[in-house]
Amino acid sequence: MDTTAQADFVVVSNRLPVDRSGDDDGWRRSPGGLVAALEPMIQSTGGAWVGWPGQPGIEVEPFEFDGMRLAPVALSTDDVELFYEGFSNDTIWPLYHDVISPPAYHREWWDAYVRVNERFARAAAAAAAPDATVWVHDYQLQLVPRLLRELRPDVVIGYFHHIPFPAYGIYAQLPWRTQVLEGLLGADVIGFQRVADAGNFARAVRRRLGFETKAGSIRVPTADGGVRTAIAKAYPISIDAAAYDELARRPDVQARAREIRESLGDPKTVLFGVDRLDYTKGIGHRLKAYGELLREHRLDVEDVTLVQVASPSRERVAAYMQLRDEIELTVGRINGDHDTVGHTAIRYLHHAYPREEMVALYLAADVMLVTALRDGMNLVAKEYVASRVDGLGVLVLSEFTGAADELTQAVLVNPHDIDGLKDAIVTAIDMPVTEQRRRMRALRRRVRDHDVADWSRSFLHDLTAVREARDSDGTDGTEDAEGTEDTRA
Repeated sequence: MDTTAQADFVVVSNRLPVDRSGDDDGWRRSPGGLVAALEPMIQSTGGAWVGWPGQPGIEVEPFEFDGMRLAPVALSTDDVELFYEGFSNDTIWPLYHDVISPPAYHREWWDAYVRVNERFARAAAAAAAPDATVWVHDYQLQLVPRLLRELRPDVVIGYFHHIPFPAYGIYAQLPWRTQVLEGLLGADVIGFQRVADAGNFARAVRRRLGFETKAGSIRVPTADGGVRTAIAKAYPISIDAAAYDELARRPDVQARAREIRESLGDPKTVLFGVDRLDYTKGIGHRLKAYGELLREHRLDVEDVTLVQVASPSRERVAAYMQLRDEIELTVGRINGDHDTVGHTAIRYLHHAYPREEMVALYLAADVMLVTALRDGMNLVAKEYVASRVDGLGVLVLSEFTGAADELTQAVLVNPHDIDGLKDAIVTAIDMPVTEQRRRMRALRRRVRDHDVADWSRSFLHDLTAVREARDSDGTDGTEDAEGTEDTRA
């Protein structure tokens, strides 16, 4: 494979779909649903993936991995500190998650964000063949669509936003709010997790830029005085449900699930939470509710154990270091108050685990607790459902996740309402088997029918419609400013 050749289909994301594999300096595939969704298409089309290789200060030439052309974008140590840890994760992340933690606004962070987005846009332009389709992903690269359009007006551009997009009253706090909106509007199709997120974006465009928006279409003025139509709508992301189902049916994984329960002292009920250690995930609210249930004797540590996996995340960002200290202090206090010689209240695990172990944990858990304060989707909820091949188990799900729009047979909760959360946990523990099966059957059908392949097909179908409309009229997708409204997409 010629790794320098241009591709008809290009994915652009902050990270490449591979990680360094260790001492041999080779590469291994990264875990994650995005890789699973897009890898087959890249392999079948000879496509390319543009992204950072994951280590600062290294220059890597384009290379081939398992049928994919990978185009690395180098980031310096300063880039990682200012663009990634700074603007992306200490400005955009907290702002877009409803200011759960205060965002910081630093001009040098913004300057780095612009500089790195320009670098990604140039790399995407170089990788794309004439009239290619380019799909840009997530909040680290919100300026890339416009920058790429300026470099390559021939390509069709999609952008998918994996995290929430906030209401205008929150979004308007961003000093560079106009530039970000203009960056996103460089795309032909702009995808969001929830209908509400797409609506928030459209309202921000109307209020900030004054562009006409109607039924998911946005009329965007062009530099030559014309108008083109951008599509902004919801495309809820999902998982490779069949892969989780297959793993959950393996005898070794089922045996491991039994081992896990035995290692916990065979409690009547295993509660389970798994999250990145992030302030958006509501881990503290979950622990508070559980601790109060134990203190009020509504639950007994001899009968119930909470397993909490909190995988390391952004450990150099101050807010995350503080969060880890708070969570570990709370876990220690609850265990100190309620543990017995044979049973522990909370088994806290600050690790990341391979998929096989996660599926075993899902099978071992009677109740899954997803209490995020704000989440674009939350794929853990869908992973739990896909893994429950026995048809049992109860999902307690925050209504502030994208998953709540789809998984309506879960026990939905407001995690800020601690009393309501406590009642929901007790309801889940006491739920009759017949009701568990009824709910889980509906949940599994939803996750199976709307998997990650369905998500990518839906998004790319709309991008293809843009291309076909452009090809059919022989234009670049714009209309004259005085012409009729473009409704082709």
